[in-house]
Amino acid sequence: MEKPIISPDFTVEDIHKIREYHYELTKDMPFEERAAFYHEGVREFNTYLAERKRKKNTEVCADELLRA
Repeated sequence: MEKPIISPDFTVEDIHKIREYHYELTKDMPFEERAAFYHEGVREFNTYLAERKRKKNTEVCADELLRA
């Protein structure tokens, strides 16, 4: 199955496409492999969130310096 194309508006249909895609990817995996698959996704997402938070904090600090 090909990776789903997600609309810019991110609709309910997009969520259904993603769920179906992940189901097809993982349906024949043993439990340990499926758990590793989802844990890797969580690690990537947490890295993404930490990077966004770091950038936001940097921007806030820069704005404070400009106001001083």
